Amino acid sequence: MSPTGFENVRNAKVDGATLAYCEQGEGEPVLFVHGGVSDLRIWTNQMPVVGRSYRAIAYSRRFARPNEDIDPEAPDSWDHHVDDLAVFLREIGAAPAHLVGNSQGAFISLLAAIRHPEVVRSLVLEEPPVIPLLVSFPPRALELLRLLATRPRSAIAIIQFVLGTVTPATRAFERGEDEKGLEIFLRGVLGAETFGQLSEENAQRSRENISTLRAGMLRDIGFPDIDDEDVRGVRVPVLLVTGDRSPPVLLRLTDRLEELLPNVDRVEIPKASHIMHEEDPAAVNDAILDFLVRHRAP
Repeated sequence: MSPTGFENVRNAKVDGATLAYCEQGEGEPVLFVHGGVSDLRIWTNQMPVVGRSYRAIAYSRRFARPNEDIDPEAPDSWDHHVDDLAVFLREIGAAPAHLVGNSQGAFISLLAAIRHPEVVRSLVLEEPPVIPLLVSFPPRALELLRLLATRPRSAIAIIQFVLGTVTPATRAFERGEDEKGLEIFLRGVLGAETFGQLSEENAQRSRENISTLRAGMLRDIGFPDIDDEDVRGVRVPVLLVTGDRSPPVLLRLTDRLEELLPNVDRVEIPKASHIMHEEDPAAVNDAILDFLVRHRAP
């Protein structure tokens, strides 16, 4: 990939949108799916390494740079992103693929395995925010009381995330303080230590992709429907990747996935948080490649 990640991108037409992507290598397809306030550039450290042995593909999801920005009045549903992923893989002749997703992209990848299993060979999931497996969102008081009785650490982590990140970030966006809203959100999902070490390049990339975060906060889009049985029904092998400095809410949600998935491994990346693929790319690449070798197509 080029230094900015956009000079040599290709484009695929997907359900009325043009999605930018790049690829390296040949072999079994491995699709990298970015999270919110980001784009295909987050996988710069993975593409060349994975591309030595596989057909490594990174795409920018609908409304992420350099794709067309979201219309201020347009919906940005999770379902659309899940369907986009499946259509995109078929459009470029890459189905079924191993999916590697971060954050929202990991959740979208998990949903693709549930709703479009024919396009998914395996999953590597970096801390998907699967809050609906524990409570609705925003959570109701009775739900939190029940969760406090059965999973107190999870309940406390969700309460802290809502009160410390979601609510103040939303209020900042409502006041038109977009930079402040983004800062609150990033600090909440990355943790204070990782946020404090964020490079200007990374921060700028987030600013360039702020539109969908603003839309989600102001329109209360929430999270997609998913339940325990959906997750138990995932038959492909799954690798869960966490950072040992990640916010508690993301670790507790990963705990729940680990309990439910029938074919699952888990790796923790030391001294890393929610963007572990950028904080320690060598360790993440090793984990991905080890998993892929063990789950090659027969």
